[in-house]
Amino acid sequence: MTDILTVTMNPCVDVSTSTAKVEPEHKLRCEAPRREPGGGGINVARVVHRLGASCAALFPVGGASGAQLLSLLADEQVPAMAVPIAGDTRESLHVRDRSASEDYRFVMPGPELATHEWQDCLQRLRDLAVAPRYLVLSGSLPPGVPVDFYARVVDLMHERGSRLVLDASGPALAAALQAGVYLVKPSLRELRELSGQTLENEAQWRAAAKQLVDSGRAEVVALSLGKQGALMVSRQEALFAPALPVPVSTTVGAGDSFVGGMVQALAGGAVLREAFGRGVAAASAALLGSGTGLCQATDVERLRRDVVLQAR
Repeated sequence: MTDILTVTMNPCVDVSTSTAKVEPEHKLRCEAPRREPGGGGINVARVVHRLGASCAALFPVGGASGAQLLSLLADEQVPAMAVPIAGDTRESLHVRDRSASEDYRFVMPGPELATHEWQDCLQRLRDLAVAPRYLVLSGSLPPGVPVDFYARVVDLMHERGSRLVLDASGPALAAALQAGVYLVKPSLRELRELSGQTLENEAQWRAAAKQLVDSGRAEVVALSLGKQGALMVSRQEALFAPALPVPVSTTVGAGDSFVGGMVQALAGGAVLREAFGRGVAAASAALLGSGTGLCQATDVERLRRDVVLQAR
């Protein structure tokens, strides 16, 4: 079994294109579409693979779009642990407005999973001969999957010795944190929802992240702050990384690249501060791409030298 396994309960085929200007009623003439495998955990697996580590992706899949997803992953040589479902894997649409340099993201809900289908995903984890050292839970839950699904995975894989990495939102995020994870990567909006506070400055961000650590809900909090940078808090230290001054072509995939960069570094033996720096470099590298292309290894290596980690 690989050292790293990702779980994506709501995978998709990401379709990206661009048009001169997004406006109502008119026919919008678009460029030829680009199709890529998508969904939080699948994107993390793609990043880990690009950065030179082995990583498998577990996800439910069905229909013609599901077959295309499997083909796209095979093209990138990412090992897939596919769980068959009756419904069609969703597609998501990303449109770039060239006139305003703005991105429009149309996200579909995904197929409704029957009880036995999401339970089959849990069973695949139980059946693993060797548990991964790092298990990444990332992305939304599709209709039919209980809100505590990630929490169930956390409980199951804790018993098997895996370190759980979580990148989710809403009630699924809160429920999984109650079970306790190794690392969580919330956005500022998600941290505000978890804390019930407005969190208007760095001191308040740090305090809210520390509260997650002190309560045992996470050993490490890696807070993504967009244009303001990123903040990492553990029991041992707090580090702030200012955003790198890179040209922004797209913000799609930056969060998944962040997680992939951190997990790949940790699995390779890096200390936490180095893994955080690599995550920041990977997120910054993703801004240089187009569509849902994620980060490229050469950009990550180049940008890592520019990341500044400030003790807090």
